[in-house]
Amino acid sequence: MRGASYDVVVAGGSISGLLCAREIAAGGHSVLVVEEDYEIGTPEHCGGLVSSRGLEELGMMPFGGTLVHRVEMARITSPDGAHVAVDAKRQNVLCVNRRELDKQAAHQAQRAGADIMIRTSLQERTREGVRISGAGGGGADANTINCRIMVDARGAAALAQRDRDGIIPSAQYEVYADWIEDGMVEVLPDRLKYPGFFAWVIPSGRGRGRVGAAGRGISAAAALESFLADRGGGGRGCYTVRKIFAPIWIKGPIKRFHDAGSGTITVGDAAGQAKPTTAGGIFSSGMGGVLAGRAISEHLGEGSGGAHDVGVIGDSYRAAWHKRFGAEFEKQSIARRILERADNGAINDVIRRVSPEALREISAEDDFDFHVSGIIKLLGAAGTARAAGSMLGAELRRLIPGR
Repeated sequence: MRGASYDVVVAGGSISGLLCAREIAAGGHSVLVVEEDYEIGTPEHCGGLVSSRGLEELGMMPFGGTLVHRVEMARITSPDGAHVAVDAKRQNVLCVNRRELDKQAAHQAQRAGADIMIRTSLQERTREGVRISGAGGGGADANTINCRIMVDARGAAALAQRDRDGIIPSAQYEVYADWIEDGMVEVLPDRLKYPGFFAWVIPSGRGRGRVGAAGRGISAAAALESFLADRGGGGRGCYTVRKIFAPIWIKGPIKRFHDAGSGTITVGDAAGQAKPTTAGGIFSSGMGGVLAGRAISEHLGEGSGGAHDVGVIGDSYRAAWHKRFGAEFEKQSIARRILERADNGAINDVIRRVSPEALREISAEDDFDFHVSGIIKLLGAAGTARAAGSMLGAELRRLIPGR
């Protein structure tokens, strides 16, 4: 492997990195993906929720073991036990096997001409290219691979050194439990138990699913264990078959998606392209990879693409991503700040005051990937804004025009 040369090296076999590689290879350029884990798609960090429309735009349709379940309802439960249920059928939300989805993206990238190495990690960016080590890099001795551009797709953990305030610890278990309802996603906000976030239940079939919790300044594992203990009371069984712990990023996109000095383009969770409200990012992060790959391929095709051109590529790709997601993410960030300030009394009051008319309007929404309009309807429903006014203040007026 020593002395190998590629137009682009992608660090990280995430959905965004793989789709970026697919677009670059489809343009006739050489690209290598290096993934430090033993398997593409492992560990499976996310809950796996994405709309069928989003997958179609990414150029991916679930098949075989990729599609796990269809979501029909979403239930939001307040700390005092009140709840509202939203009909999600119009949004065509799918629960996918993220491990298999990433493998599908890897297959597409390889068919387009990309090379993929697992058990291989990036050591550093050099003037000539990148230094890698591991199975693909020749064991313990790091090798240099010449490349013109590097793509950083290493996930949210890469942001921890940039801004720790945007990182929240999370835990997610795959469980078998008779209280998991078929087709029903649950969201459980609680300022005391999950500060700044919530607990969740995502079904993946009758009696099984992914249960998680996240919050600022807490042990996510302890919070989740407590949640499962509460749910498992009264003789109802709950069996955990897999545990995953990972940081999530909730502060939205970073300021720049490139570093001209090192010739690096950043995509996906590493660029903060996960939703500020839920930290979900299959579609928004995946599109980051697609748009970056297209911008890189276009410039390489023009004979450009050296480190000095990365600023042009990064600006072009960033403009395309913000045109697609910028306004939505700005509103989601406002909604996140509102939710982070809400105490349990306010959460209880808001959920108890949501009217049937507001629920019908929210259920009529048909775009899961751009869901902030549903949040606006929830907060702006008659009576709800008055109940929440003390906690929302100016942020509510920014989110809901005329309030």
